[in-house]
Amino acid sequence: MISTLLSRNNGTLSTPARAARVVLVAMTLIFLPTVWALAGGQHEGVINTTEGVAIEGYDAVAYHTLGEPTEGSPQFSAEWDGATWHFSSAENQELFAADPERYAPHYGGYCSQAAAQDQVAAGDPEIWTIEEGRLFLNYNSRYQRRFRSELTENIAKADANWPALRAGLAESAQDE
Repeated sequence: MISTLLSRNNGTLSTPARAARVVLVAMTLIFLPTVWALAGGQHEGVINTTEGVAIEGYDAVAYHTLGEPTEGSPQFSAEWDGATWHFSSAENQELFAADPERYAPHYGGYCSQAAAQDQVAAGDPEIWTIEEGRLFLNYNSRYQRRFRSELTENIAKADANWPALRAGLAESAQDE
């Protein structure tokens, strides 16, 4: 079959083969975030963790109080929703413990744009948005731009999709 795809004259791919290659590359780029996240040790449960630590050890409270991503410390940690959360101070640890749902990123710290598309991909703690007091993470800058471009609609879609996505993540975690 490959020999039929190659032009006998110059060894280049025929037009149908080039089109197939373009489609393959496009599909790879579309699904790469999900595949990467699955292969990268993320998806350990309903909270996006790496070795059991949520949002790569960043302080979930600091996004709200300082307005920027801030690395936490294992010295100030809390357990919530099957994950360990790190904080930059005892005060932030206490704020989180009193109301974790207020401070934790929505959709378990997974990518908000992916959730709006009924998919799961890792959220990057450096690529974030706060809207109406809610913290959202995205896989990359492109996904963040897409998420923000129709913010209200994407939040509504992700909110609608999240219960089923969360249930699937919980089921996958139980199977492991």
